Amino acid sequence: MIEYSIYMMGNPIKPEEAPKAYAKNQVREIWDLNKFCKHIASHNAGYSRGLVKAILSDMCDCLVEQLLNGNKIKLGEFGIFSLSISCEGAESLDKFTEDNIKEVNINFNPGIDLMDLRPKAEFSLVASRAAQAAVLKAEKANEKTVDLEAAKKKPTSSGNGDNKPSGDGGDTPTGGTPSGGNTPSGSEGSENSGNTDSGAGAVSYTHLTLPTSDLV
Repeated sequence: MIEYSIYMMGNPIKPEEAPKAYAKNQVREIWDLNKFCKHIASHNAGYSRGLVKAILSDMCDCLVEQLLNGNKIKLGEFGIFSLSISCEGAESLDKFTEDNIKEVNINFNPGIDLMDLRPKAEFSLVASRAAQAAVLKAEKANEKTVDLEAAKKKPTSSGNGDNKPSGDGGDTPTGGTPSGGNTPSGSEGSENSGNTDSGAGAVSYTHLTLPTSDLV
C-alpha cells in the first residue's frame, strides 16, 4: 500500500500558470540491508539471511568493478547498469583533459519487472507530514483545534515549507515540472542516454555518482 498526500504546486518553468494538485508518496519506513535480506530469506527460497547478504554485497563489489572496466551489466528482469560521465567543457578538443571529467555516474535502466508498477499498486490518501505533526502537537497540548494552514507554512525539519513536499519519499511530483538532465554525458552505447520524462512507457534512469578517485 502506497500512502500519499496531495499538494498544490506551481510550475517553475511556467510560473504564469495556476498551481495544480499533485500527489506525493510518503515513505512508511526505511529498510536497511539486514532487514531486506531477512525478508528475502523469509520467502522460503532456501537461502539464509547471511547468504543473501553475502551475495548482494559481492554483487555490489563486482558491479562497480565491471562498470569501471567499461562494461554494461544486464541483470535480466531486474535491469541494466551502465556508466556515463559528466564533464566540464573545454575551449577546444586539444585543451580537453581527464581533469575536465568531473563525475562518473551509474545509470540504472529498470527491467521489465520494475518498469510499470502502476497496475500493481494500491494507494491510500493520508494527511501531509505537517498536518500529522500539527495534530499530534495539539493532542499533546490538549488543544481542541488545529490551524492546518499555519502548519503548512511552517518550515519542516528539512527546511522546506510543507506546501512544497520534502524528501519524505519519492521525487517531486511528476507531470508539472519537466525533469532536468545532467550536464553533457558520455553514456555511449546505452539504449537511452540521459534522463527521460517519467510518463507512461518512458524509461527512467537513476544516476548515482562515483568519485573520480575510484577510476584506476
